[in-house]
Amino acid sequence: MLQRVRSWVGRHRFWSIAIALVAGLLLYNILSPASRDYEYVLDTVERGDVNRVVSASGKVRALNTINVGAEVSGQVTQVFVDYNSPVRKGQLLALIDPTRVQARVQQGEAQLALARAGLQQAQANVAKADNDLLIQQRNFTRRKSLAGNGFVSKADLDAADAQLSAARAAASVNRAQVSSARAQISQASAELSSAQLDLSRTRIIAPSSGVIINKLVEPGSTVTAGFQTPNLFEIATDITQMQIEASVDEADIGQVKVGQPVNFSVDSYPDTIFRATVRQVRQAAVENQNVVSYLVIADVPNLDGKLLPGMTANVDIITGSRPKVVRVPSSALRFRPRTADLPDEARDSEKKRSDGAGKPGHMVFVSTEDPYRPAMREVTIGVEGDEFTEIVSGLRPGEKILVRSKSLKPKKDQEDSDNEDGGDDSAS
Repeated sequence: MLQRVRSWVGRHRFWSIAIALVAGLLLYNILSPASRDYEYVLDTVERGDVNRVVSASGKVRALNTINVGAEVSGQVTQVFVDYNSPVRKGQLLALIDPTRVQARVQQGEAQLALARAGLQQAQANVAKADNDLLIQQRNFTRRKSLAGNGFVSKADLDAADAQLSAARAAASVNRAQVSSARAQISQASAELSSAQLDLSRTRIIAPSSGVIINKLVEPGSTVTAGFQTPNLFEIATDITQMQIEASVDEADIGQVKVGQPVNFSVDSYPDTIFRATVRQVRQAAVENQNVVSYLVIADVPNLDGKLLPGMTANVDIITGSRPKVVRVPSSALRFRPRTADLPDEARDSEKKRSDGAGKPGHMVFVSTEDPYRPAMREVTIGVEGDEFTEIVSGLRPGEKILVRSKSLKPKKDQEDSDNEDGGDDSAS
């Protein structure tokens, strides 16, 4: 048989070479390792700080804000301040036309003077009535004495008694008129005081020192003080101390405590991290479109004046912190290599968990000499943050772990692959 093959090869050298090349190529494709169109991205286990944060959004507010309103109606004639104007307590901010109120004051003064004149007249009538009463008392006493001696008839005595009773009644009426005049004076004084108070309220005065952060009125505007006092100005009493009002989701509010540090940024200074401290966690729930949140108040110093009331703050509340611990990227705990590259123990562990037999735990995959044959490592974690997670045991600093996979396909092939259900199980 071998002699026949050699004879055939000797007669057909070209075909023999072609068959040998095809056979060699097939054997090479079978025995050589398949090329991969992806690779694993590694990261190094290191020591560093791990922070657990609760993210929220909020507003920068002045620590104490006072709304200055008008208690009288009228037209604003003058405004003496503008936005960002510093003001002192008692400073005049605006004037409301006092013409109508001044007329009320003059009318009240006239009514008070009239009431006082009425009192003087009533008091004069009382003096006259008392004098008449004294005369009638003497007349009645004299006639009564003469009647006892028979010099005055009984009719004359009865007439004297009637005149005495009339004098007494007149004296009582005049004393009542004095009381009425005094009451009218009190009423007129009260009305005058009310008019004078309204006149003073036409001058809008700053109740406290601070900075005007909002002005809601201009000269010529008409304000109407009815059931609700119209606001004219808003004063921030101290802009060197501000506060953040952050809305925290109900799922995270249990982690937030008074005294925890807060890092936040504002759009005006995106590269600057401001520091604050949680002062209050309000227990009143705020519901918006079926989403429940709670308000967290944090104090922040503003000595340089960069923060302005109303700025939007992107807030990170640090609810847990561990300095200089062994840490890995949090994505490494969620990453799983592709099914073909999983070690046997990882497959067994996954199967036990899917069957409910294995207890939940954490694992990472450590790089080996073969970049496509990582080793599984079970770890114990501590504080878990968004970016890094603390490793209590299971890893040492310097080890290389898998954090994600990276496609090596050209961009067009990647797009075509993404449109297909290729079963990429690079992440759990």
